[in-house]
Amino acid sequence: METPEPEATLPKLDAGAQPAADEPASLRTLRTWMRDLFFSILVTMFIILFVYQPVKVEGGSMEPGLEDQERIFINKLVYHFESIERGDIVVFHYPRDTRKSFIKRVIGLPGDRIRIDFGRVFVNGVQLPEPYIPPDYQDVSSYPESVVPVNAYFVLGDHRSMSRDSREIGPIMRSFIYGKAVFGYWPVDKLGILR
Repeated sequence: METPEPEATLPKLDAGAQPAADEPASLRTLRTWMRDLFFSILVTMFIILFVYQPVKVEGGSMEPGLEDQERIFINKLVYHFESIERGDIVVFHYPRDTRKSFIKRVIGLPGDRIRIDFGRVFVNGVQLPEPYIPPDYQDVSSYPESVVPVNAYFVLGDHRSMSRDSREIGPIMRSFIYGKAVFGYWPVDKLGILR
């Protein structure tokens, strides 16, 4: 006659003892907060490094829209999915010293014919309306007609009389443009989407 296998016995748990997995509610809450904070910091760093970057405007070449010392966010990812459009405010590496960055408005796209007569900008023979430039910020300089090369953009500062832009340094190659100015956040009275 075979003897039956002994039954497995479970360890007995004293009714007064708590399972080791239990911990105080305050410690659980602290761990949850720490985990959430860690992931929030990670997501924020990803966004700042790869999508939005806060920058400080230095100089008055984009006044009155963007003033000296104003803080804005630039979108560094947008031009991987969209094309650069006329009127966009772009940030690019200064071609003569790539350690410096400039911010200007796109006026001419690749293949456009650009001409400036006494401060009036003509794109493909048609005067460009520029409501963002008050009369005090205009200048009376001229620029001979030229064609914007392939993969390049003609950019101008809004404060025409004090801007170093494509009139001086020529069209900006696409590879130098790394962001689009999208949102102002400081000072508070300038808070909002940039147009």
